[in-house]
Amino acid sequence: MPSLDPVQSPRDVDSHSPLDHRVLRADVTVRRSDGTPLAGTDVVVEQQRHAFAFGNIGFDFVGLANGETTAAGNVFGGAEPDAAARLVDLWLDVFNTATLPFYWQGFEPVRGEPQTERLLATARWLQERGVATKGHPLVWHTLAPTWLDELPDAEVEEAVRARVRREVSAFEGLVPTWDVINEVVIMPVFDNEETTNAVTRLCRSRGRLATIRLAFDEARRADQRATLVLNDFDMSTAYECLIEGVLEAGIAIDAIGLQSHMHQGYWGEDRTLAVLDRFARYGLPLHLSETTLVSGDTMPAHIEDLNDFQPEHWPSTAEGEERQAHEIVRHYRTLLSHPSVAAVTYWGITDAGAWLGAPSGLVRADGTLKPAYDALRRLVKEEWWLAPTYARTDERGSVVLHGWAGTYSVTTPDGTATVELSADRPDLEVVVDR
Repeated sequence: MPSLDPVQSPRDVDSHSPLDHRVLRADVTVRRSDGTPLAGTDVVVEQQRHAFAFGNIGFDFVGLANGETTAAGNVFGGAEPDAAARLVDLWLDVFNTATLPFYWQGFEPVRGEPQTERLLATARWLQERGVATKGHPLVWHTLAPTWLDELPDAEVEEAVRARVRREVSAFEGLVPTWDVINEVVIMPVFDNEETTNAVTRLCRSRGRLATIRLAFDEARRADQRATLVLNDFDMSTAYECLIEGVLEAGIAIDAIGLQSHMHQGYWGEDRTLAVLDRFARYGLPLHLSETTLVSGDTMPAHIEDLNDFQPEHWPSTAEGEERQAHEIVRHYRTLLSHPSVAAVTYWGITDAGAWLGAPSGLVRADGTLKPAYDALRRLVKEEWWLAPTYARTDERGSVVLHGWAGTYSVTTPDGTATVELSADRPDLEVVVDR
């Protein structure tokens, strides 16, 4: 077990790396229950959780959390329950935030019969394991229920409003973050279906800003404390113009969601940083809401809509897996080097049921680990993590803690206590008792 010198920082602090801003310093004073300082005492400091949202989808665990034995009930896709059971520990060893599927078509295929209880059970199951949750998405033109198409626009609007109110209210306290509305840039002109769906029709008649406003207004009324995200895959100036219009209209969004499904190849550091800089200028946290890197052949560059490329078989390859491992380290280092980035969600732990059938998971369909899993885990739980570390309190009962924002335990001969390290708390106290 390493020792923690009060004047020496752990990894990344002395290296002057682009990640230095992620490492915080705090003076932690350890006291007994009677208020006296625990001076000159050996303690062990250990990180328990990152505050940064290292996310992945939780679709695989819906069936498992509900005690289901077949994939038949899992309308949201993902691994079968028995396979999901083998993924739990792998998932929990890297990730701390799960995106739950609220696709309206799967959530409420029959009007008035939502799958609220299934997802409530899943959210509780995750919360019991120390995982934060995020809902995705409340409003989206794709995977809108077909029963909505029969309604006139005024009734569609009321159904959308009621849907947002219902879900955010029902999950208050369990799901604190929502992708409120998804891919609005393309929403009113979306034509990749045989008939125009009702949400596209509504957005076309009301306009983008009015549609965004109704979704965010209902979500905000339902849960004042929730983090509400505007999410899109369009990284062009069209999304910037939309955000500017939203802010000028006084619509309160809490974070900007940026998708980065890199099925056509890794963006690279320069492009990634350029995208982050463009969207950081609005002064809002950036959530990399959907990130993937494939471990097989990349999708042809001429494909404009990624959904148009779904080959019958898309295998993972040894060469592709080495490339994926290398690129995932580069990508996460680049993302976290930017101070505006507050969350990164990788879109799937396993190739089983992966979006578009792509070999984009960190675990093969047979349950074996790809190199990318180990590479990402080394970053999150080793390089960016404080392992159990010895320190000795000074005459005031204090030690200096350097580490990433998050939860830490302090173990002394008198007991163990936890402390939250954050940028706005340079002086912390913990009380321990036998």
